[in-house]
Amino acid sequence: MPRTRTRTRTRTRTRALDELDYKVLLRLQTNGRESNAEIARNLAVSEGTIRRRIKRLIDDDVIRVTAVPNPWKVGFEAVALIGLQVELDKIDQIAERLASMKEVHFVALTTGSYDIFIWVMVPSAEDLSNFIKTKLASTVGVTRSETFINLEIKKRTFGWLS
Repeated sequence: MPRTRTRTRTRTRTRALDELDYKVLLRLQTNGRESNAEIARNLAVSEGTIRRRIKRLIDDDVIRVTAVPNPWKVGFEAVALIGLQVELDKIDQIAERLASMKEVHFVALTTGSYDIFIWVMVPSAEDLSNFIKTKLASTVGVTRSETFINLEIKKRTFGWLS
């Protein structure tokens, strides 16, 4: 029997982004620590303009300023992508439960063979095994999982506007 899902999602954006917004975003993607003054100089606008633009981008949930550590360099030796098939009438509750788990760093509802993908980072293979056997196995509505251990990450970027 084919697996089908009918869902509607609304994504709202309070304001349209203009050319200056995109230029600021591109600069921050290149160097998230670049000062407002430096961005302003490079874009030939005032520092106040940049400060207000960045504040608006943050307030409108367009960007989030954060550090993105390399998992292996901060003690996470077991990194895995896990595909999940779930009872579709429980998909949102399952996704929220997974998102609340400290081991889970990414949750995406998807199309295809898996309904949800999660990215899990834990200190050891033993910790990954315990996560799968206890937390994941006890999640009501998960019907199947497949774990893909990350051996190495060749590209890790969040800058896709260029």
